[in-house]
Amino acid sequence: MEDKKMEISVAEAEKRTGKNAVNMQETYTVYLIETRPVDAASEGTNPALDSLWRRYSEFELLRNYLLVTYPFAVVPPLPEKRAEFVWHKLSADNMDPDFVERRRVGLENFLLRVASHPVLSSDKIFYLFLTEADSRLKALNATFRVKNPDKRFAEMKHYGDELQSVISQLLRVRARAADRLYGVYKVHGNYGRVFSEWSAIEKEMGDGLQSAGHHMDAYAASVDDILEEEEHYADQLKEYLFYADALRTVCRKHELTQYELEMAVQDLTSKKQQREELATGTIRTFSLKGMTSKLFGQETPEQREAKLKMLETQIEEGEEQVKERNAECDEFVKSAWVDIERFKEQKDHDLRESLISYAIMQISMCKKGIQVWNNAKECFNKM
Repeated sequence: MEDKKMEISVAEAEKRTGKNAVNMQETYTVYLIETRPVDAASEGTNPALDSLWRRYSEFELLRNYLLVTYPFAVVPPLPEKRAEFVWHKLSADNMDPDFVERRRVGLENFLLRVASHPVLSSDKIFYLFLTEADSRLKALNATFRVKNPDKRFAEMKHYGDELQSVISQLLRVRARAADRLYGVYKVHGNYGRVFSEWSAIEKEMGDGLQSAGHHMDAYAASVDDILEEEEHYADQLKEYLFYADALRTVCRKHELTQYELEMAVQDLTSKKQQREELATGTIRTFSLKGMTSKLFGQETPEQREAKLKMLETQIEEGEEQVKERNAECDEFVKSAWVDIERFKEQKDHDLRESLISYAIMQISMCKKGIQVWNNAKECFNKM
Protein backbone atom coordinates (compact mmCIF):
# COMPACT_ATOMS: atom_id res chain seq x y z
CA MET A 1 0.00 0.00 0.00
CA GLU A 2 2.89 2.28 -0.87
CA ASP A 3 4.10 1.89 2.74
CA LYS A 4 1.13 3.94 3.97
CA LYS A 5 -0.40 2.62 7.17
CA MET A 6 -4.10 3.36 7.42
CA GLU A 7 -7.00 3.06 9.80
CA ILE A 8 -9.68 1.11 7.94
CA SER A 9 -13.33 0.53 8.76
CA VAL A 10 -16.50 -0.48 6.97
CA ALA A 11 -18.69 2.01 8.78
CA GLU A 12 -22.19 1.30 7.48
CA ALA A 13 -24.31 -0.43 4.86
CA GLU A 14 -27.00 1.09 2.66
CA LYS A 15 -29.66 -0.44 0.42
CA ARG A 16 -29.83 0.99 -3.11
CA THR A 17 -31.76 0.39 -6.31
CA GLY A 18 -30.32 0.67 -9.81
CA LYS A 19 -29.86 -1.03 -13.15
CA ASN A 20 -27.43 -3.89 -13.61
CA ALA A 21 -25.24 -4.82 -16.61
CA VAL A 22 -28.24 -6.12 -18.59
CA ASN A 23 -30.31 -3.00 -17.85
CA MET A 24 -32.56 -4.77 -15.33
CA GLN A 25 -33.69 -3.04 -12.15
CA GLU A 26 -32.17 -4.58 -9.02
CA THR A 27 -31.84 -3.87 -5.31
CA TYR A 28 -28.40 -4.24 -3.77
CA THR A 29 -26.37 -3.26 -0.72
CA VAL A 30 -23.34 -0.96 -0.69
CA TYR A 31 -20.80 -0.59 2.13
CA LEU A 32 -19.07 2.60 3.26
CA ILE A 33 -15.29 2.21 3.55
CA GLU A 34 -13.61 4.87 5.69
CA THR A 35 -9.83 5.34 5.88
CA ARG A 36 -7.43 7.70 7.62
CA PRO A 37 -3.59 7.70 7.55
CA VAL A 38 -2.15 6.39 10.82
CA ASP A 39 0.86 8.72 10.59
CA ALA A 40 -1.37 11.79 10.66
CA ALA A 41 -3.01 10.68 13.88
CA SER A 42 0.35 10.02 15.55
CA GLU A 43 1.58 13.48 14.55
CA GLY A 44 -1.31 15.13 16.34
CA THR A 45 -3.27 16.14 13.23
CA ASN A 46 -6.79 14.93 12.62
CA PRO A 47 -7.46 14.86 8.86
CA ALA A 48 -10.93 14.19 7.54
CA LEU A 49 -11.81 10.60 6.82
CA ASP A 50 -11.62 9.47 3.22
CA SER A 51 -14.73 7.49 2.34
CA LEU A 52 -16.25 5.66 -0.61
CA TRP A 53 -18.97 3.09 -1.26
CA ARG A 54 -18.29 -0.41 -2.54
CA ARG A 55 -20.58 -3.29 -3.51
CA TYR A 56 -19.91 -6.85 -2.39
CA SER A 57 -19.12 -7.78 -6.01
CA GLU A 58 -16.24 -5.27 -5.96
CA PHE A 59 -14.80 -6.97 -2.88
CA GLU A 60 -14.98 -10.23 -4.87
CA LEU A 61 -13.08 -8.63 -7.76
CA LEU A 62 -10.37 -7.45 -5.36
CA ARG A 63 -9.99 -10.90 -3.80
CA ASN A 64 -9.87 -12.62 -7.21
CA TYR A 65 -7.16 -10.17 -8.27
CA LEU A 66 -5.13 -10.97 -5.14
CA LEU A 67 -5.54 -14.71 -5.74
CA VAL A 68 -4.20 -14.41 -9.30
CA THR A 69 -1.43 -11.92 -8.52
CA TYR A 70 -0.16 -13.68 -5.38
CA PRO A 71 -0.75 -17.42 -5.98
CA PHE A 72 1.66 -18.24 -3.13
CA ALA A 73 -0.31 -16.23 -0.54
CA VAL A 74 -3.10 -17.47 1.69
CA VAL A 75 -5.56 -14.71 0.80
CA PRO A 76 -8.10 -13.91 3.57
CA PRO A 77 -11.67 -15.09 2.83
CA LEU A 78 -14.75 -12.94 2.31
CA PRO A 79 -17.91 -13.39 4.38
CA GLU A 80 -20.70 -15.35 2.69
CA LYS A 81 -22.47 -13.56 -0.15
CA ARG A 82 -25.91 -14.74 0.91
CA ALA A 83 -27.44 -16.43 3.93
CA GLU A 84 -27.04 -20.09 3.06
CA PHE A 85 -28.70 -23.25 4.33
CA VAL A 86 -30.30 -21.90 7.50
CA TRP A 87 -33.19 -24.08 8.76
CA HIS A 88 -34.11 -22.60 12.09
CA LYS A 89 -34.40 -19.09 13.56
CA LEU A 90 -32.07 -17.37 11.06
CA SER A 91 -33.41 -15.41 8.08
CA ALA A 92 -32.30 -16.35 4.54
CA ASP A 93 -33.12 -12.85 3.23
CA ASN A 94 -30.01 -11.12 1.83
CA MET A 95 -31.51 -7.77 2.80
CA ASP A 96 -32.24 -8.87 6.36
CA PRO A 97 -30.64 -6.24 8.67
CA ASP A 98 -28.97 -8.85 10.89
CA PHE A 99 -27.41 -10.61 7.89
CA VAL A 100 -26.26 -7.30 6.32
CA GLU A 101 -24.66 -6.32 9.64
CA ARG A 102 -22.83 -9.65 9.92
CA ARG A 103 -21.57 -9.24 6.37
CA ARG A 104 -20.46 -5.63 7.08
CA VAL A 105 -18.36 -6.88 9.99
CA GLY A 106 -16.96 -9.68 7.81
CA LEU A 107 -15.99 -7.28 5.01
CA GLU A 108 -14.23 -4.99 7.48
CA ASN A 109 -12.35 -7.99 8.88
CA PHE A 110 -11.33 -8.98 5.33
CA LEU A 111 -9.85 -5.51 4.66
CA LEU A 112 -8.05 -5.45 8.00
CA ARG A 113 -6.52 -8.87 7.40
CA VAL A 114 -5.32 -7.88 3.93
CA ALA A 115 -3.92 -4.64 5.38
CA SER A 116 -2.00 -6.60 8.02
CA HIS A 117 -0.56 -9.08 5.49
CA PRO A 118 3.17 -8.48 4.89
CA VAL A 119 2.81 -8.74 1.08
CA LEU A 120 -0.81 -8.03 0.18
CA SER A 121 -0.85 -4.80 2.19
CA SER A 122 1.66 -3.18 -0.19
CA ASP A 123 -0.35 -3.86 -3.33
CA LYS A 124 -1.22 -0.73 -5.30
CA ILE A 125 -4.62 -2.01 -6.43
CA PHE A 126 -5.58 -2.67 -2.80
CA TYR A 127 -4.60 0.92 -1.94
CA LEU A 128 -6.69 2.26 -4.84
CA PHE A 129 -9.62 0.07 -3.75
CA LEU A 130 -9.59 1.89 -0.41
CA THR A 131 -9.02 5.41 -1.70
CA GLU A 132 -10.30 5.88 -5.28
CA ALA A 133 -13.86 5.17 -6.34
CA ASP A 134 -12.89 5.11 -10.04
CA SER A 135 -9.98 2.71 -9.71
CA ARG A 136 -8.62 0.07 -12.12
CA LEU A 137 -10.56 -2.59 -10.24
CA LYS A 138 -13.28 -3.14 -12.86
CA ALA A 139 -10.65 -3.79 -15.52
CA LEU A 140 -8.93 -6.52 -13.51
CA ASN A 141 -10.86 -9.36 -15.09
CA ALA A 142 -9.70 -8.29 -18.55
CA THR A 143 -6.13 -7.77 -17.32
CA PHE A 144 -5.69 -11.46 -16.57
CA ARG A 145 -7.79 -12.85 -19.39
CA VAL A 146 -5.75 -15.23 -21.49
CA LYS A 147 -5.71 -14.79 -25.27
CA ASN A 148 -6.06 -18.48 -26.11
CA PRO A 149 -8.07 -20.12 -23.30
CA ASP A 150 -8.33 -23.90 -23.18
CA LYS A 151 -11.96 -24.68 -24.02
CA ARG A 152 -12.02 -27.70 -21.70
CA PHE A 153 -11.01 -25.65 -18.66
CA ALA A 154 -13.43 -22.86 -19.57
CA GLU A 155 -16.25 -25.42 -19.70
CA MET A 156 -15.05 -27.00 -16.44
CA LYS A 157 -15.03 -23.60 -14.72
CA HIS A 158 -18.61 -23.06 -15.90
CA TYR A 159 -19.51 -26.56 -14.67
CA GLY A 160 -18.06 -25.69 -11.24
CA ASP A 161 -20.27 -22.58 -11.11
CA GLU A 162 -23.34 -24.60 -12.09
CA LEU A 163 -22.55 -27.39 -9.61
CA GLN A 164 -22.22 -24.91 -6.78
CA SER A 165 -25.46 -23.20 -7.78
CA VAL A 166 -27.41 -26.48 -7.92
CA ILE A 167 -26.07 -27.76 -4.59
CA SER A 168 -26.78 -24.36 -2.99
CA GLN A 169 -30.40 -24.56 -4.16
CA LEU A 170 -30.66 -28.15 -2.89
CA LEU A 171 -29.32 -27.15 0.51
CA ARG A 172 -31.74 -24.22 0.75
CA VAL A 173 -34.69 -26.51 -0.07
CA ARG A 174 -33.43 -29.02 2.52
CA ALA A 175 -33.19 -26.24 5.11
CA ARG A 176 -36.81 -25.23 4.49
CA ALA A 177 -37.93 -28.89 4.66
CA ALA A 178 -36.03 -29.39 7.94
CA ASP A 179 -37.68 -26.28 9.36
CA ARG A 180 -41.12 -27.62 8.49
CA LEU A 181 -40.20 -31.05 9.86
CA TYR A 182 -39.15 -29.44 13.14
CA GLY A 183 -42.56 -27.76 13.32
CA VAL A 184 -44.40 -31.01 12.64
CA TYR A 185 -42.58 -32.84 15.42
CA LYS A 186 -43.20 -30.02 17.89
CA VAL A 187 -46.90 -30.08 17.04
CA HIS A 188 -46.91 -33.74 18.07
CA GLY A 189 -45.37 -32.65 21.36
CA ASN A 190 -48.39 -30.39 21.83
CA TYR A 191 -50.67 -33.34 21.08
CA GLY A 192 -48.88 -35.33 23.77
CA ARG A 193 -49.32 -32.56 26.34
CA VAL A 194 -53.01 -32.09 25.52
CA PHE A 195 -53.77 -35.83 25.63
CA SER A 196 -51.93 -36.19 28.96
CA GLU A 197 -53.84 -33.24 30.48
CA TRP A 198 -57.09 -34.58 29.07
CA SER A 199 -56.46 -38.03 30.56
CA ALA A 200 -56.40 -36.48 34.04
CA ILE A 201 -60.09 -35.51 33.85
CA GLU A 202 -61.40 -38.66 32.16
CA LYS A 203 -62.09 -41.89 34.03
CA GLU A 204 -62.98 -44.36 31.30
CA MET A 205 -60.89 -42.72 28.53
CA GLY A 206 -57.95 -41.73 30.75
CA ASP A 207 -55.64 -44.71 30.12
CA GLY A 208 -56.12 -44.58 26.35
CA LEU A 209 -55.53 -40.83 26.18
CA GLN A 210 -52.43 -41.10 28.36
CA SER A 211 -50.98 -43.92 26.21
CA ALA A 212 -51.65 -41.93 23.02
CA GLY A 213 -49.97 -38.93 24.63
CA HIS A 214 -46.89 -41.01 25.43
CA HIS A 215 -46.63 -42.08 21.78
CA MET A 216 -46.84 -38.44 20.70
CA ASP A 217 -44.24 -37.34 23.26
CA ALA A 218 -41.80 -40.05 22.17
CA TYR A 219 -42.31 -39.07 18.51
CA ALA A 220 -41.74 -35.37 19.25
CA ALA A 221 -38.62 -36.13 21.32
CA SER A 222 -37.03 -38.01 18.41
CA VAL A 223 -36.80 -34.83 16.30
CA ASP A 224 -33.33 -33.96 17.64
CA ASP A 225 -31.87 -37.28 16.45
CA ILE A 226 -33.62 -36.91 13.09
CA LEU A 227 -32.31 -33.38 12.54
CA GLU A 228 -28.83 -34.45 13.57
CA GLU A 229 -29.01 -37.14 10.87
CA GLU A 230 -30.35 -34.49 8.47
CA GLU A 231 -27.29 -32.34 9.18
CA HIS A 232 -25.05 -35.31 8.37
CA TYR A 233 -26.48 -35.46 4.85
CA ALA A 234 -26.29 -31.67 4.58
CA ASP A 235 -22.59 -31.85 5.45
CA GLN A 236 -22.05 -34.34 2.63
CA LEU A 237 -23.65 -31.88 0.19
CA LYS A 238 -21.68 -28.96 1.63
CA GLU A 239 -18.46 -30.88 1.03
CA TYR A 240 -19.21 -30.87 -2.69
CA LEU A 241 -20.24 -27.24 -2.50
CA PHE A 242 -16.66 -26.52 -1.42
CA TYR A 243 -15.32 -29.05 -3.93
CA ALA A 244 -16.96 -26.94 -6.65
CA ASP A 245 -14.90 -23.98 -5.47
CA ALA A 246 -11.77 -26.15 -5.48
CA LEU A 247 -12.59 -27.16 -9.05
CA ARG A 248 -12.79 -23.51 -10.10
CA THR A 249 -9.49 -22.86 -8.31
CA VAL A 250 -7.78 -25.49 -10.50
CA CYS A 251 -9.20 -23.73 -13.57
CA ARG A 252 -7.93 -20.37 -12.29
CA LYS A 253 -4.46 -21.87 -11.75
CA HIS A 254 -4.52 -23.11 -15.34
CA GLU A 255 -5.45 -19.61 -16.51
CA LEU A 256 -2.51 -18.21 -14.55
CA THR A 257 -0.14 -20.82 -16.05
CA GLN A 258 -1.44 -20.01 -19.54
CA TYR A 259 -1.17 -16.28 -18.84
CA GLU A 260 2.45 -16.61 -17.75
CA LEU A 261 3.22 -18.58 -20.91
CA GLU A 262 1.61 -15.93 -23.10
CA MET A 263 3.50 -13.16 -21.28
CA ALA A 264 6.78 -15.05 -21.84
CA VAL A 265 5.97 -15.45 -25.56
CA GLN A 266 5.04 -11.77 -25.81
CA ASP A 267 8.27 -10.71 -24.10
CA LEU A 268 10.33 -12.96 -26.40
CA THR A 269 8.60 -11.54 -29.49
CA SER A 270 9.33 -8.02 -28.28
CA LYS A 271 13.01 -8.83 -27.74
CA LYS A 272 13.31 -10.32 -31.22
CA GLN A 273 11.70 -7.22 -32.71
CA GLN A 274 14.17 -5.03 -30.83
CA ARG A 275 17.02 -7.15 -32.19
CA GLU A 276 15.74 -6.77 -35.76
CA GLU A 277 15.29 -3.02 -35.35
CA LEU A 278 18.77 -2.66 -33.89
CA ALA A 279 20.36 -4.78 -36.62
CA THR A 280 18.62 -2.98 -39.51
CA GLY A 281 18.41 0.47 -37.96
CA THR A 282 14.66 0.55 -38.74
CA ILE A 283 12.25 1.53 -35.95
CA ARG A 284 8.84 0.04 -36.75
CA THR A 285 6.90 1.57 -33.90
CA PHE A 286 7.10 4.85 -32.02
CA SER A 287 9.41 4.56 -29.04
CA LEU A 288 11.48 6.71 -26.72
CA LYS A 289 14.55 5.04 -28.22
CA GLY A 290 13.60 6.18 -31.72
CA MET A 291 12.88 9.73 -30.58
CA THR A 292 16.17 9.87 -28.68
CA SER A 293 18.07 8.75 -31.79
CA LYS A 294 16.54 11.57 -33.81
CA LEU A 295 17.38 14.16 -31.17
CA PHE A 296 20.87 13.05 -30.21
CA GLY A 297 22.06 11.05 -33.17
CA GLN A 298 22.49 7.38 -33.90
CA GLU A 299 24.32 4.97 -31.61
CA THR A 300 27.92 4.11 -32.36
CA PRO A 301 28.64 0.67 -33.89
CA GLU A 302 30.24 -0.38 -30.63
CA GLN A 303 27.10 0.59 -28.64
CA ARG A 304 24.87 -1.20 -31.13
CA GLU A 305 27.06 -4.30 -31.00
CA ALA A 306 26.96 -4.35 -27.19
CA LYS A 307 23.18 -4.01 -27.19
CA LEU A 308 22.82 -6.71 -29.83
CA LYS A 309 24.95 -9.04 -27.75
CA MET A 310 22.84 -8.33 -24.66
CA LEU A 311 19.63 -8.90 -26.64
CA GLU A 312 20.95 -12.20 -27.99
CA THR A 313 21.55 -13.35 -24.43
CA GLN A 314 18.09 -12.19 -23.35
CA ILE A 315 16.49 -13.94 -26.35
CA GLU A 316 18.25 -17.19 -25.51
CA GLU A 317 17.01 -16.90 -21.94
CA GLY A 318 13.53 -15.99 -23.21
CA GLU A 319 13.39 -18.99 -25.52
CA GLU A 320 14.40 -21.23 -22.65
CA GLN A 321 11.75 -19.64 -20.46
CA VAL A 322 9.04 -20.14 -23.12
CA LYS A 323 10.12 -23.76 -23.43
CA GLU A 324 9.88 -24.19 -19.66
CA ARG A 325 6.49 -22.43 -19.51
CA ASN A 326 5.19 -24.64 -22.32
CA ALA A 327 6.35 -27.75 -20.47
CA GLU A 328 4.81 -26.50 -17.21
CA CYS A 329 1.51 -25.74 -18.95
CA ASP A 330 1.42 -29.13 -20.69
CA GLU A 331 2.26 -30.96 -17.48
CA PHE A 332 -0.36 -28.99 -15.54
CA VAL A 333 -3.06 -29.78 -18.12
CA LYS A 334 -2.14 -33.46 -18.15
CA SER A 335 -2.05 -33.82 -14.35
CA ALA A 336 -5.07 -31.61 -13.70
CA TRP A 337 -7.27 -33.36 -16.22
CA VAL A 338 -6.46 -36.79 -14.78
CA ASP A 339 -7.44 -35.54 -11.32
CA ILE A 340 -10.56 -33.80 -12.61
CA GLU A 341 -11.74 -37.06 -14.18
CA ARG A 342 -11.01 -38.84 -10.89
CA PHE A 343 -12.99 -36.17 -9.01
CA LYS A 344 -15.99 -36.50 -11.33
CA GLU A 345 -16.17 -40.28 -10.76
CA GLN A 346 -15.86 -39.76 -7.01
CA LYS A 347 -18.54 -37.04 -7.06
CA ASP A 348 -21.02 -39.17 -9.02
CA HIS A 349 -20.58 -42.10 -6.63
CA ASP A 350 -20.71 -40.06 -3.41
CA LEU A 351 -23.69 -37.88 -4.33
CA ARG A 352 -25.67 -40.84 -5.67
CA GLU A 353 -25.11 -42.77 -2.42
CA SER A 354 -25.89 -39.71 -0.30
CA LEU A 355 -29.16 -38.93 -2.10
CA ILE A 356 -30.30 -42.56 -1.96
CA SER A 357 -29.58 -42.69 1.77
CA TYR A 358 -31.42 -39.40 2.28
CA ALA A 359 -34.46 -40.73 0.41
CA ILE A 360 -34.44 -43.92 2.53
CA MET A 361 -34.25 -41.81 5.70
CA GLN A 362 -37.25 -39.71 4.59
CA ILE A 363 -39.28 -42.85 3.82
CA SER A 364 -38.35 -44.25 7.24
CA MET A 365 -39.50 -41.04 8.96
CA CYS A 366 -42.83 -41.13 7.12
CA LYS A 367 -43.38 -44.76 8.13
CA LYS A 368 -42.57 -43.84 11.72
CA GLY A 369 -45.14 -41.06 11.66
CA ILE A 370 -47.80 -43.41 10.27
CA GLN A 371 -46.93 -45.95 12.96
CA VAL A 372 -47.37 -43.34 15.70
CA TRP A 373 -50.89 -42.57 14.54
CA ASN A 374 -51.70 -46.27 14.14
CA ASN A 375 -50.59 -46.79 17.75
CA ALA A 376 -52.70 -43.81 18.81
CA LYS A 377 -55.65 -45.29 16.91
CA GLU A 378 -55.31 -48.56 18.86
CA CYS A 379 -55.21 -46.58 22.11
CA PHE A 380 -58.39 -44.73 21.14
CA ASN A 381 -60.11 -48.00 20.17
CA LYS A 382 -59.45 -49.41 23.66
CA MET A 383 -61.21 -46.52 25.36
